[in-house]
Amino acid sequence: MSRWSSETSKKFILVFVFLFLLYGCATAPVTGRKQLILVDPQTEIKLGLQAYEEILKKEKLCNDPTINALVQRVGMRIAKASGKNYDWEFKVIDKPESINAFCLPGGKVFVYTGILPVAQNEAGLATVLAHEIAHAIARHGAERMSIAMVAAFGEVLAAELLDLNNSRTRELFMAAYGLGATVGLILPYSRKQEYEADTIGLYLMAKAGYDPREAIKFWERMRQAASGRRKIPEFLSTHPADGKRIQALKNLLPQVLPIYEKAEHKYGLGEKIPEPHCR
Repeated sequence: MSRWSSETSKKFILVFVFLFLLYGCATAPVTGRKQLILVDPQTEIKLGLQAYEEILKKEKLCNDPTINALVQRVGMRIAKASGKNYDWEFKVIDKPESINAFCLPGGKVFVYTGILPVAQNEAGLATVLAHEIAHAIARHGAERMSIAMVAAFGEVLAAELLDLNNSRTRELFMAAYGLGATVGLILPYSRKQEYEADTIGLYLMAKAGYDPREAIKFWERMRQAASGRRKIPEFLSTHPADGKRIQALKNLLPQVLPIYEKAEHKYGLGEKIPEPHCR
């Protein structure tokens, strides 16, 4: 016997279609890519702020005034170039072993001290911050939530239509569907977003006055820093292969160098990043 009546199924589908029509049409900045976004901006920013407060509670922030001033300065230049009126904040997490950074919906940016030696200079840091800011202004977090909603909806609907009464058969279906949705839908979208953040980020750093050619060198240093780590196949990864993203950035340089040349203020490579002293 089906878990839902046909009437319940119809109502569920109508609600989903309504959400799609209400929020589904969005366009990414710079690239112009059409996006599926079912989460309204207010909810997205609220979730980002909640995550921000949780991170501040559990992570140790770096209190090096020189490093904080540098990250703040570069970050605000990139944020200004984005034209997005978020409540931007830039925090440095004292974690030398983490070569990473991230931006929450609404403009809360975190940089781990472990990525600073790889960045080396302001332009390298601008590459990192512009990439993360690009994720925020393109609303990639909301898009990922929307894709997960679509996958969950498809799982429930397919199971309902197939009327899987046998518990073992249903378990196998759910496992197969989950793997297929992850590999065939969620991970490809994640890699697409990473390429897009690279593209938007390159435009932002050039507009902010940082030499976009340094982005190539930064990602080459990132590839070298990760050379000792175990690699997984690209189709199972959330990120593109290093070589592919470096080549994609090289292909974009002819388009962004004129933007850099026209920048109101040129910082070039900027200052060298000193070794952080977090107490």
